[in-house]
Amino acid sequence: MPFKEAVIPLVDELTASATAIDSVNTIVNTGGRLTAYNTDYEAVAELIGRHRLDPAAPVLLRGSGGMAKAVAAAFRDAGFGDLTVLARNAAAGPALADKYGYRWAARDPEPADDILVNVTPLGMTGPDSGALAFSPAHVEAARAVFDVVASPAQTPLIRAARAAGKTVITGAEVIALQAARQFELYTGVPVTPDQVARASAFSRESARLTHGR
Repeated sequence: MPFKEAVIPLVDELTASATAIDSVNTIVNTGGRLTAYNTDYEAVAELIGRHRLDPAAPVLLRGSGGMAKAVAAAFRDAGFGDLTVLARNAAAGPALADKYGYRWAARDPEPADDILVNVTPLGMTGPDSGALAFSPAHVEAARAVFDVVASPAQTPLIRAARAAGKTVITGAEVIALQAARQFELYTGVPVTPDQVARASAFSRESARLTHGR
């Protein structure tokens, strides 16, 4: 940050993960050859598969920033054809939707989507920590809820989804997976799923002790 796009002309190779969203967060130097990746995209793509989300399910994605690109691209590449980008930004919202072949909405649609994804700061530690990214009615209508906010891992949205018995995917999972992938790329040492799970648990506990959550 903030050079995830500006760095693209300076690398020798863009992998599929970086090309999918025109953004780089990891560069590996192999004998002077620079190869660029985006492990945010890779983490989201892995979680979509790991949680067996149904490509036929309608998706409501709130947000239009950089991480929203990674999420939208990962859903597209996983075969999801029915996705709405929900964003108040009248420039970024339609641009994101158009880029990946989806539709844009400036206001909350009626509760009907099977998968809810929050890619905004709503629920993040700070001024918006108490905010619920989607209404209780939207949560109740959904089957799965995905919140990319990593701190705290138990956002108001995630707590509401767990209470309602929904499938949940947390930002703690995203941050652990993308960091594990970076570690593998930089060191060549593979990371086991158990190590990722323990790292995620450690991160959550550290955040709880730091922020009292």
